[in-house]
Amino acid sequence: MDTMKPSDVRVRIAPSPTGDPHVGTAYVALFNYAFARRAGGAFILRIEDTDQTRSSRESEEAILRSLRWLGLSWDEGPDVGGPHGPYRQSERAAIYREHAALLVERGEAYRCFCTPARLDELRTQQRLAKKDFGYDGRCRALAPADAAARAAAGEPHVIRLKMPRGGETVLHDGLRGNVVLPNDQSDDQVLLKSDGLPTYHLANVVDDHLMQVSHVIRAEEWIPSTPKHLRLYEAFGWQPPRFLHLPLLRNNDSNKSKISKRRNPVSLDYYRDAGILPEAMLNFLALMGWSFGEDREKFTLEEMVARFELSSSTMSLSGPVFDLEKLAWLNSLYLKELDDGALADRLLAWGFTRERLVALAPLVRERIRKLDEFIPLVEYVFSGDLDFASLGVELCPKKRTPAEAADALEGAVEELDALRAWSPATLEPLLRAYGEKIGWSGKELFMSVRAAVTGRKASPPLFDTMVVCGRERCRRRLRLAVAHLRKLASATPPGGGK
Repeated sequence: MDTMKPSDVRVRIAPSPTGDPHVGTAYVALFNYAFARRAGGAFILRIEDTDQTRSSRESEEAILRSLRWLGLSWDEGPDVGGPHGPYRQSERAAIYREHAALLVERGEAYRCFCTPARLDELRTQQRLAKKDFGYDGRCRALAPADAAARAAAGEPHVIRLKMPRGGETVLHDGLRGNVVLPNDQSDDQVLLKSDGLPTYHLANVVDDHLMQVSHVIRAEEWIPSTPKHLRLYEAFGWQPPRFLHLPLLRNNDSNKSKISKRRNPVSLDYYRDAGILPEAMLNFLALMGWSFGEDREKFTLEEMVARFELSSSTMSLSGPVFDLEKLAWLNSLYLKELDDGALADRLLAWGFTRERLVALAPLVRERIRKLDEFIPLVEYVFSGDLDFASLGVELCPKKRTPAEAADALEGAVEELDALRAWSPATLEPLLRAYGEKIGWSGKELFMSVRAAVTGRKASPPLFDTMVVCGRERCRRRLRLAVAHLRKLASATPPGGGK
């Protein structure tokens, strides 16, 4: 454990509200939380929402809600305030502009007037030459006075950081030791975009400094960007924090690829809706690379914090596998420990609230004759993954091949991924427009979607059914249906299925 005074330890997570609350966010948050609590320091939550085209307040709220569901609390953040706010980067634009201007004034950064067309041409040339893309530094040689005059005249421009030409940057990583990175792998990074908003790199460094972050604990995918960050600390004349890069979560495949929604559900909402207990999820995430010791795999958050140490002796950097079977096994241990009353309470809170049953009532009212028919009618609403091979349900419309159906459903789920408002009023026009775009009739597409979501040929109205099944369950089943259709396609001779 670090020997700093408790009051000096300040760590943060900085998720981007551009999609679902990701398990990777929870994983990094957990290790930051445990580090801060063990040291008696502060845990900060900061929202990195400078990507205004993709960021949304709905996504931010989902992230906060999911972290609270897990039981991770923060000392400073957009919802609780703190002495170093605001904690949304979109509300700190003036701070970033001031710091970017300071770097230009010092000669550590420069204005770049290259147009998008010129950069596209450069990118094409580098691709043809089989070179990695990187800015060639054309505007770096502009006289500062000339650049200032062009900017004052209103010519669009960005501000770029002057990176060193040649040589190496040595990153002192708390888990990996010295990591040597060639400087020629980093071009002159844009710090401030033409719209006056910062890139991740500038905002990240400025915020970490002003919020007095002592340790940056983040995923290893940020290692290649760290020379840019260290260069910024040097340009400002600031002492950098200590860096610790956690191993990436990996899929359980032969390549141990980076976890992705195509192979594993990555939304925390999916695991909540599937009935994974928050304490089991935290325990599972803790096992992703960290060892409690004593060959123990089951432990509470409090037990983890009490003996937490983030070091090369307690962490495995080989790439933790996100194994759903192990998560289910661990969850079962927690469920078995519950007494009958506690288990009943968990079941009621998970799927049998009055609100949930009221939502199901209109779907069964016209079809039910006796109350004991209720569960068979809505079983698919409560069940987990569907085994399409054994169900025998037809996922592929007539005159369509399995490959075509797989492509159609894969495109549909990608459209649904971007849909935050999950209601019949949003689902129907989205899927109808998508069907028109790919040349499928509504009947064809809706039949395939219905079969994928429910495992049945017939159900109550499709979009009402999708709403009560829930966003996470629907998207997971659609992806499983795509995988099943891909297998069928590989076994179908060319021209088969039509």
